[in-house]
Amino acid sequence: MSPAKPRPESDYSRPTVRGKGLRTGYTTGACATAATKAAITALLTGNPVDKVTIHLPMGKDVEFTINRCEWTDRTMGSEKVLCSVIKDGGDDPDATHGAEICATISLGPATEEGLTITGGVGVGIVHFPGTGIPVGEPAVTRVPRRMIIEHALEAGKAHGIEPGKGIIVELSVPTGEEIALKTTNARLGVIGGISILGSTGVVQPYSTAAWRASVNLAVDVAATNNINHMVLATGLASEAFTKNHLDLPDMAYVGIGIFSGSAIKRCVARGFKRATHVGMVGKFSKMAMGHFVTHVAGNKVDTTFLAGLAGQCGASKKLQKEMAATTSGRHLGEIALANSQLSLFTLLSQMVCDESHKLLGDDANKLIVDAMCFDFDGTLLGYASTSPEGIPMTSATGATQRG
Repeated sequence: MSPAKPRPESDYSRPTVRGKGLRTGYTTGACATAATKAAITALLTGNPVDKVTIHLPMGKDVEFTINRCEWTDRTMGSEKVLCSVIKDGGDDPDATHGAEICATISLGPATEEGLTITGGVGVGIVHFPGTGIPVGEPAVTRVPRRMIIEHALEAGKAHGIEPGKGIIVELSVPTGEEIALKTTNARLGVIGGISILGSTGVVQPYSTAAWRASVNLAVDVAATNNINHMVLATGLASEAFTKNHLDLPDMAYVGIGIFSGSAIKRCVARGFKRATHVGMVGKFSKMAMGHFVTHVAGNKVDTTFLAGLAGQCGASKKLQKEMAATTSGRHLGEIALANSQLSLFTLLSQMVCDESHKLLGDDANKLIVDAMCFDFDGTLLGYASTSPEGIPMTSATGATQRG
C-alpha cells in the first residue's frame, strides 16, 4: 500500500510553544502516540478520526491533526486500522521533519502489559546493546513507549475494548529507511529505519541538550560494544579524512560538533583508554586556548593567538602580522602552509592534547588523548599525543607515528 501524499505544511499539527523567535516542533514519539490513539479510537468506535489530543511528558495537552485514517483489513475478528501523523519538527533542522509516522492497530490475546509494540517498515530494529532498548526490539525509546502504552490503554478503556483482548501496535514510517541514511542510526546498531524518540514530546529548535545527549549515546553504545578508542570529530569532513589514517570500526567515530569537552569527559566516565580529537585549524585553535564548547558564536577564532604560536615556531614578525590580520582559521592556515610553517600545526595539536588533560584534571591519567589537525583537502597538517608511543596510525600512512 503506497502512502498517501502528505498534506501541505500549513495542515501539519503545529505547536503553539515558541521561544527566541524559533518555532518548536513535536518528536517522533509524540506523533506515534497521537497516531496510536487515533487508530485505537477508530477501530473500537468504527468511525474515522481526524483529530486527537494527547498529553505530553512536559505537562502540556496538544491536539494533532490525523493525516490518514483507514481500515487496512475489515475481516471480522481481524480488523486493522492505520492512522498517521505528519511530523512537524518546527524550525529544527531535523531529518524526520515532514515524515509520515504511522500506527496500525489490531486486537489480539491479552498480554501482561496489555499492549504489544512491533516495528513495521521504516522503523529501525536494535542490533547492538547499549541503546537502552533490548537487541531485536524496534527502536522505540523509553519515554515514547510509555506514552504510547498509556494513551493506548486509556483509549481502549474509554471505548470499551473487549475483555481479554490486548492491543497490538505496529509502528511504521514509509520513508524511514531513506531518512535513516541521513542519521547515525546504523552506527548505533539501529538498522532498517529511524528511531521513535523524544523525552518531552517537544522538539526545541537547535537544542544543544539534544545534541549533547546524542553524543553521549554514541559514546555509550561504543563502550557497551567493547570499543576502547573513540574518535571525536568536529565535523563530517575531518571524520572522513581520519578514516584514511586510523584502522577503527565505524562505531568508534562520533561527530561531537561543538561538544569536545563533554565528549572527552564521557569517554573517561565510560572507561575508554584512548580518545582522538580530529578537526581543522579553527576548532583546534579554540581547544588549544581551553575553550571546549567551540560554537562560532561563543568563541571566535583568535588569529592573534595563532600568529603568536607561529612566532614560537620561528615565523617572522612580518608573517605573524599578516596571519593576525586574517579573519578565519582557514585563511591563516593557508598562509602558514604557503610559508612552510608546518610546525605551527604540530604545536597546535599538542596544545589540544595538553588542554584536554587539564580539563580532565585528576582523571587525566585515565585517558590517552591524541589530536589530528587537517586542512580542507584532507591533508594531515599536524598531530600529537599524550602517549610517548604516539598515535597508532595505519600502515598506509606509516607505522606508529609520534606527535
